[in-house]
Amino acid sequence: MSREEKIESFNPNDPGQHDGNLFGLPFTPEEARIVVLPVPWDVTTSYRPGTSAGPQSILAASKQIDLYDPALPDAWKLGVAMVDIPEVLVHLNHELRPKAEQIILAMEQGIDPSADPLLRSLIAEVNAGCARMVDRVRTDASGWLDQGKRVVGLGGDHSTPLGLLQALAERHDTFGVLQIDAHADLREAYEHFTFSHASILLNALKLDQISSLVQVGLRDVCEEEVAFTQAHADRIHPFTDRDIKHALYRGETLAQVHQRIVDRLPGLVYITLDIDGLDPALCPHTGTPVPGGLAFEACLHLVECVVASGRTIIGFDLNEVSPGKDDEWDANVGARLLFRLINQMAVSQRM
Repeated sequence: MSREEKIESFNPNDPGQHDGNLFGLPFTPEEARIVVLPVPWDVTTSYRPGTSAGPQSILAASKQIDLYDPALPDAWKLGVAMVDIPEVLVHLNHELRPKAEQIILAMEQGIDPSADPLLRSLIAEVNAGCARMVDRVRTDASGWLDQGKRVVGLGGDHSTPLGLLQALAERHDTFGVLQIDAHADLREAYEHFTFSHASILLNALKLDQISSLVQVGLRDVCEEEVAFTQAHADRIHPFTDRDIKHALYRGETLAQVHQRIVDRLPGLVYITLDIDGLDPALCPHTGTPVPGGLAFEACLHLVECVVASGRTIIGFDLNEVSPGKDDEWDANVGARLLFRLINQMAVSQRM
């Protein structure tokens, strides 16, 4: 049955199909126009692990979502599907996480891992494994992009979208990145991990095609990151949570603040969204929660402002959703955010 035939026979008012794909939809990745790449990875998580289960938990929770979106009433007809979770990454994550934990524990005890032969070998092994993950994501993303599909990354920790960014950089001369995050993620090889979740934007900025990085919601940064930002003020534009809240306290509207943010972006935009950029009430189990943050609808209003400005969202990722043991609240929020972001990307591309 073709995608068109499935659209004809599918009833969006019925309960989500538990044997269906993302959001209970009937499409396969081959039929889909938008493909979601799951990356079950939390090897370098520095505070608490669990986000490797994010893609599976979001897939399960997504089937409870009603499919009407006022911004795109027929959104379900787009053709969205998630690729099968790659077992090779599940196994590699399971193998490397305990080794990364040994390195992290040593540092917390004041030991320099690079001075210990065993720990030094573990660092090399973890970094090699993380490089494999990045290359796998880049290769998979490139394969779908070559078929004319739009690609979305779904982590996993925030190290996971680098491969997707690399794939897009091979296809666009220049674009900007809108980062929604509690953290700047500009640390150099944090905890000796080249591809640390805390180093993702530093690694991304090594791509010359990224002309600007606009950061929103920052509220937990280190001196090294502040110095790096100041040294690259022509390319990095932070809007901290404090900056935003104080602007509101002075009487500026949120719409005005969001317009100032959007004005810093070029015509083509990639969005990288760490769920901890939101109010932690929306993501209580994420790896590194921080008080403050964006409200759910405020986050989406910012994205809608990007689209309303005529800019094009060329891709995005959603990361650091970590399911709780006793409830699926984090996954529920993540699934709804994913649905709305996909729709905004589609609107921006006039799909």
